[in-house]
Amino acid sequence: MPILGTIIKKAYELRNMPVELKKQRLNPVIAQKTQLKKLLQKAQFTAFGEEYQFDELLNQKEVENAFAAKVPVFDYNSMYKHWWYRALNGEAYVTWPGRVKYFALSSGTSEASSKHIPITQDMLSSIKRASVRQLVSASKYDFPVHFYEKGILMIGGSTHLNYNGTYFAGDLSGITAGNIPFWFEHFYKPGRRISKATDWATKLNEMVKKAPSWDIGVIVGVPAWVQILLERIISEYKLNTIHDIWPNLSVYVHSGVSFAPYEKSFEKLFSKPVIYSESYLASEGYLAYQTRLDKRIMQLIVDNGIYYEFVPFNDQNFDEEGNILPNPQTFSLKDASNNVEYAMLLSTNAGAWRYLIGDTIKFTNVEQCEIIITGRTKQFLSICGEHLSVENMSRAIELLQEEMNITVKEFTVTGFRHGSMFAHRWYIGSDDVFDEQLAIKKIDGYLNQLNDDYMVERTEAITDIFIKVLPSQIFYDYLRKQGKEGSAVKFPRVLKGQRLEDWETYLNTLKNT
Repeated sequence: MPILGTIIKKAYELRNMPVELKKQRLNPVIAQKTQLKKLLQKAQFTAFGEEYQFDELLNQKEVENAFAAKVPVFDYNSMYKHWWYRALNGEAYVTWPGRVKYFALSSGTSEASSKHIPITQDMLSSIKRASVRQLVSASKYDFPVHFYEKGILMIGGSTHLNYNGTYFAGDLSGITAGNIPFWFEHFYKPGRRISKATDWATKLNEMVKKAPSWDIGVIVGVPAWVQILLERIISEYKLNTIHDIWPNLSVYVHSGVSFAPYEKSFEKLFSKPVIYSESYLASEGYLAYQTRLDKRIMQLIVDNGIYYEFVPFNDQNFDEEGNILPNPQTFSLKDASNNVEYAMLLSTNAGAWRYLIGDTIKFTNVEQCEIIITGRTKQFLSICGEHLSVENMSRAIELLQEEMNITVKEFTVTGFRHGSMFAHRWYIGSDDVFDEQLAIKKIDGYLNQLNDDYMVERTEAITDIFIKVLPSQIFYDYLRKQGKEGSAVKFPRVLKGQRLEDWETYLNTLKNT
């Protein structure tokens, strides 16, 4: 059992690491300062390091403050325009030593065109280390020994990479799949052949076909597409639940979106208890994972090639479209606070520097580095000051499902001018029949309890709340039409601008067919 041996060996190493390293792991602030110094030291002779005088920053006693004062904040567009385009053209030592061999293609949930995120060998090593740590954390779940012999089904993007003569580009899962440890090959499903498929429908059909031959213990993937796969398998083989075909399925590792709105529909797919574990693996790095069963919170990985800064997500630091303003207020880990919504800046061993990743988080316990993801900087609703977060919306949907005993598979929200005032419209993806007006009344009530700003604006500026319930398949068909179907793609929780126009145009075409 190679995987079991690896887990035991690594767990033993972690428990018996040198005292000084233990202290560092136990003191996240020290760990973060150490990471920043390591990053600056390694990158000091790059074009970026020379531009911002990393050699001088390393001599500063308060290196975190000196770094924040010297290096500006970047979003993807500014980082690409000034630096990363040079790496894409094959130039070495731009923002990280060496030549970048891989670029992860990522459109997130709010951008129209794909981003090219550099992936270095140092970053791949960091992702491997974090993955092993997450496996180690599973050892405390007290699974029977035979569990560690079971397959791990990873439903990611296509592992096919495009090579243009200078670099390989593709989904992060494709880049990491080519770098997985040899001992993991036996457990990795759906296997290299199926994983290379670029068409989601083809990949889905192949996985359904192979399902009876697999003995799956763990599933990893974005909830919406995992749900579609499990429903297809259950339907194809006329099962009651997925446990009829995979009796040893015990863990589902999810990432990318809040799992709360999906939980009710997932419960119908299982006949045995399944542990839900959250991870935070972005194209920019492996940032956090869940370490405790009793709480659905994650712990930031503070000693693995990433230095974090935190920007309060408020009107002083972001405009009404969620774009970061010049010279925002930033905090290092030592100065961060609990229950404040922050946007995160990353400096990484892939050559990102003070880079706005686009996610928002809250600390539930700063000392323990425990966080929850609350949304995206460009996915919030505040057309008149209601400051409605994705966290608020997801919680409202979760409560709605519990109270009305319905299943909501997808949803999205938009805000608009309504006469001289404002209104919200909720698009709900559900295959159940229920009283729509009662549902929107309940959603409105939940949000009034969850968000004081919403409660105020609901009485003064937001005159109406509308709802449109659609078959859940419409959401997936729309993503396919946009060329964003499958695996790592998430439906945006808030629609604005061109995305909203495209969605409404698509719905209008359905009316006319």
